[in-house]
Amino acid sequence: EPDVTIVSGLKDMVVFEGDDVTFRCQVSHENARDVEWKLQDVALQNNEMNEISVEKGKIHTLTLRKVTEQDIGTITFRVGPHTSTA
Repeated sequence: EPDVTIVSGLKDMVVFEGDDVTFRCQVSHENARDVEWKLQDVALQNNEMNEISVEKGKIHTLTLRKVTEQDIGTITFRVGPHTSTA
């Protein structure tokens, strides 16, 4: 299985309370396994507040819905041993 690397990392975002924010990270291969999103070292799951998806096989996205002050912090995308933060 090829080593999946991060081609295009996360970018820092500034949003207003109550808005949605989307983070994108592009990886080198489609169907990447061992992928994880975290907010302040807490693993995020796909639910009504967090939408985790993959576009075109290589672009992993995380949308945080209706952000609050508690959502301030570091977002981390990890694929295998590689990470990107914003």
